[in-house]
Amino acid sequence: MLKNVKLEKPLAFFDLETTGTRYYIDRIVEFSILRIQPDGTEEYKNRRLNPEMPIQEGATRKHGITNDDVKNEPVFRQLAKGIRDFMEGCDLCGFNILNFDIPLLEAEFERAGVPFSRKDRRFIDLMTIYHAREPFNKDVPRSLGSAYQFYCGKAIVNAHSAEGDVKASAEILDGQLEKYPDLPRDIESLSALCLKGRENYVDLVGKLVWNGQEAALNFGKHAGVPLKELVKQSPDYLQWMINQDFSPEVKIILEKALKNDFPVRE
Repeated sequence: MLKNVKLEKPLAFFDLETTGTRYYIDRIVEFSILRIQPDGTEEYKNRRLNPEMPIQEGATRKHGITNDDVKNEPVFRQLAKGIRDFMEGCDLCGFNILNFDIPLLEAEFERAGVPFSRKDRRFIDLMTIYHAREPFNKDVPRSLGSAYQFYCGKAIVNAHSAEGDVKASAEILDGQLEKYPDLPRDIESLSALCLKGRENYVDLVGKLVWNGQEAALNFGKHAGVPLKELVKQSPDYLQWMINQDFSPEVKIILEKALKNDFPVRE
C-alpha cells in the first residue's frame, strides 16, 4: 500500500470514533488499526466498543453509531491489553492524532490500568502536513475527507467509520509524499516535521511546557510559572486543575508535583 516511504519498523495507522470531541473525557465507540510491516505485510484490527457513557447527538450524526448499536459490545478495559500489544513497537500515523486520537487513547489506557508509552515512537500527523502545506480556504473544510479528495482525487468509502478513515489515512500519506517531493521519505524525519513547535511540550498537547529545565504551566494566570514555584505558592490551584477536565497525563504530572516529584527533561 505504501509506495513512497521507507519503513524501518511497523507503522500503525489508526482512527477512533468517539462519544464526542473532548479527548480528556470522551470515550471510544469504534477503533480501527492498520499495521504495516517494513516488508509490506498488512494486519488489521477493528472493533466497536461500549463507551460506558452516552454518545453525544453530534457524534452520532457524524459517525452514525448510536447508543443502542454498542450497548452489548465489550468495554475498552476488556480489550486494552490486546490493543496495546497490537500497537507495540509501532510508529503511529493518522489524521489529527497529536491533538485528539493519541491523548484520548492514552486516557482510555490510563482508565484501564494498562501501560501505554510514547517513548521510542515516531508520530506522523497527516493533518499537520495538510494544514502546513495548503493555504486556508474558508470554502473548503480542513477535514480528513477534504484531504482525501485533495490528495487521492476521490471520496472516502465508508467515510466517518473507523475502518474507512484508517484506510484513507494510509492513502493520504502516500498522496502527500507524491505531491510534495521535498518531504522526507523516512519516518524519523517526517515525525520531526510533524512535531516541530512541540519540542518544549511536557505533555502531548502543551498544557505544560519546559521553562529551561523545569516544567511550567502554559496557560492562564500562571502561564510560565514553574511547577516547583506553584507547589510552594499556589498548591490549591494545582489541586483545582486536578479536579477539572484535563488529560490524565497532565493530572498525573500535577499529582506527582504536589508530592515534590517533578518531571525531568531528558
